[in-house]
Amino acid sequence: MSSAVTTFGGARLGVLWRTFKPYRSWVLFAIGAAALAVWVGPRAVLGPQVPVRAVVQRDFVQSVVASGHVEAPHRVSVGAQVVGTVTRVPVAEGQVVRAGQVLVELDAQEARAAVAQADVAVLQAQAGLRQVLELQTPVAEQSVRQAQVALDNASAQLRRNTDLFKQGFIGQAALDDAQKAVDLTESQLRSARAQLATVRPSGSDYAVASSALAQARASADAARSRLRYMTVVAPVAGTLISRDVEPGDVVQPGKVLMALSPSGETQLVVQIDEKNLQSLKIGQSADASADAFAEQRFPAQLVYINPGIDAQRGSVEVKLAVPRPPEYLTQDMTVSVDIRIAQRARAVLVPTDAVHDVDTAHPWVLKVDGHRARRQPVQLGLRGGGLSEVLNGLQPGDQVVPAAAADVRDGSRLRPVSAAAPLR
Repeated sequence: MSSAVTTFGGARLGVLWRTFKPYRSWVLFAIGAAALAVWVGPRAVLGPQVPVRAVVQRDFVQSVVASGHVEAPHRVSVGAQVVGTVTRVPVAEGQVVRAGQVLVELDAQEARAAVAQADVAVLQAQAGLRQVLELQTPVAEQSVRQAQVALDNASAQLRRNTDLFKQGFIGQAALDDAQKAVDLTESQLRSARAQLATVRPSGSDYAVASSALAQARASADAARSRLRYMTVVAPVAGTLISRDVEPGDVVQPGKVLMALSPSGETQLVVQIDEKNLQSLKIGQSADASADAFAEQRFPAQLVYINPGIDAQRGSVEVKLAVPRPPEYLTQDMTVSVDIRIAQRARAVLVPTDAVHDVDTAHPWVLKVDGHRARRQPVQLGLRGGGLSEVLNGLQPGDQVVPAAAADVRDGSRLRPVSAAAPLR
């Protein structure tokens, strides 16, 4: 019976095989593909495992990081920002001065003359703009109206002459004269309209006058800034501990003229890379810490930016005041500071190491889209601490591929895993 069953089963398989004979190759291919998928596993189907980084949203602070030391006790250097001849030094060593008090006066005659000249230029530019608005514009508008009336009259006369010509009352010469009058008045109207366009806010005459006024005002601001620099004032309240300037001296930017010991403050002196100079402003807040007490941070404030640059180190010296110095902070102690130059509430942040062409006008990331990497252009804002603010292109919760993942390109298959997760 067993032999019979076997024979019967074989017969059935034979019948099935003959039935599906036209599809044998497709069946064999499907079986082979399935076996291959099982053999190579998900790597070939879904791609390799790739560590990814998450896009997050939180408050973000951009800072400039630098190191320095606690300056020998409470010392602030004071210098001039322009070249000039000293005319008066109304303070003496040992004198207590208040913040903003005049320490040194430079000869300001030329600077005051420059301000007066700049003010005259502003008045002239204002008069030029008023002339365009109050004189040229009404005249141009009147010219347009007159030209339009003349054209209307000439057109009416042409119509009348045309009718008279058809009736035989006038000749061709009279008709031609009427047509010439229309052509002339049309030309006059176009010219008047063109002149009106030049004196309107979008026109060339208005633009020239407006630009001249803006330039004059900028020159006046620059002249006033230079005039203010002719007076050197105390940046902080304190005691004058040294004075190295006398009336008649010619001072240069960067030369230390005086030294102040601030009242009730400790001074931090640090070196900042000159590439960050444009981001620094007096009054910016900072977090500081002594290297010996790295976990204990205290607030500081930027109070001085040296106008000179150390050419050898490519840095600029800045000083920060510590209003409430901790007890452990001592003279010449090494410190680190983070100067906050910008901040953003609830910023969308991406790791900077995931951004391609980060320093160009067209940065981009590889964003995880399911099981594929897709190139995504982004617009960046603040940067610092290994993070970049994303103004456009990503949302919190998105995942991006680190730029170091060289095998991943736009369109690549992948299995995203957290960068902290174990890889295999």
